[in-house]
Amino acid sequence: PLLGDAQTHPNEKANEETPNELVLDGGFEAPDSNAFGHAFRDYEKESERQAGVEEFYRINHINQTYDFVLRKREEYGKLERAEMSIWECCELLNEFVDESDPDLDEPQIEHLLQTAEAIRRDYPDEDWLHLTGLIHDLGKVLLHPNFGAEPQWAVVGDTYPLGCAFDKSIVHHEHFKGNPDYYNPKYNTKYGVYSEKCGLENVIISWGHDEYMHMVATMNNTTLPPAGLFIIRFHSFYALHRAGEYKHLMKDEDYKMLEWLKIFNKYDLYSKSKVRVDVEAVKPYYQSLINK
Repeated sequence: PLLGDAQTHPNEKANEETPNELVLDGGFEAPDSNAFGHAFRDYEKESERQAGVEEFYRINHINQTYDFVLRKREEYGKLERAEMSIWECCELLNEFVDESDPDLDEPQIEHLLQTAEAIRRDYPDEDWLHLTGLIHDLGKVLLHPNFGAEPQWAVVGDTYPLGCAFDKSIVHHEHFKGNPDYYNPKYNTKYGVYSEKCGLENVIISWGHDEYMHMVATMNNTTLPPAGLFIIRFHSFYALHRAGEYKHLMKDEDYKMLEWLKIFNKYDLYSKSKVRVDVEAVKPYYQSLINK
């Protein structure tokens, strides 16, 4: 059964009277602070890392345009960069740390397994969700020289729709004023190039690892259920699943998928910690899911 809404954004005051707060079967409790001792997704906390995060979003918001995303989708849609197994791809990510993430400075495979193992504890029967947790960030191989050595602003960070107005809930929204789409009347209205309830599958999303991994999965005929693919494509779309914006573009089926995304996001966000995962001990289980 689908559960209720995820708990409030870490920077928001929790509404204790909300009756449909997400209750997780394993009693998963979000820690009070991230690996740096700060609140999760606190983009205002003054630190050298936070300054770097804001600079990341300044560049990201200026350069992520509708036309830019169309070019990247065409370029990477050929799937001609490399051929490798899922586990090889996981190991490749060990070389990278996500500069857009104020909560994490561990190699990516640690985060992938932390997320997957936390989900596995609370949802032992949803093996597709365990595997989704493992592979959701694999698109970050775009950073690797074998995949084009893309800059971080074109790979990581919060995602958002292009082709319509930038919502104010998007982190560091002020930097969109440097984006040419901000001034384009074709793209700067509520609906822009879209229509009401057009469905999120028809919306152009800012280019990055989410979009790339979704493309790789679908074009390789994955047998993951639609909810898994929805999670992969939209897990960084915080303006939707945290702020509740852009729902005017959603069709009815999207709401069912959104509930699973909200469940997943709690683990994606709050499982980032200094607790290490015994990679070799859990590898056989995840390899069995990959094979399945």
